[in-house]
Amino acid sequence: MAAAIALPAGSGLTSTVCAALRVSRASVLRHRAALAARPRAAKPRPPSHRALPERERTRVLDHLRSPRFADQAPTEVFASLLNEGTYLCWIRTMYRILAAQGEAAERRR
Repeated sequence: MAAAIALPAGSGLTSTVCAALRVSRASVLRHRAALAARPRAAKPRPPSHRALPERERTRVLDHLRSPRFADQAPTEVFASLLNEGTYLCWIRTMYRILAAQGEAAERRR
């Protein structure tokens, strides 16, 4: 089908080539139009209404960066805090917060 798409639009050969290759003419025209169209600009994604407020994100970061938890994975931090009766956010949220700060790598020394 790539050969059929490469044909010039006004050549008159599209129908003949499509018949020879047993490819739908409509498919070729649709693909040709998609190639000629300008790319769509990506719309900025609105922030989630469920996202943590900046104040709480800072609180989570403070806990993750504290000397006590500096070399632990968010899973371990979550479990330790939960055993103490403190719930900050879910484990995946901790990873997202660290990734946004560029700190989602190995945390051990």
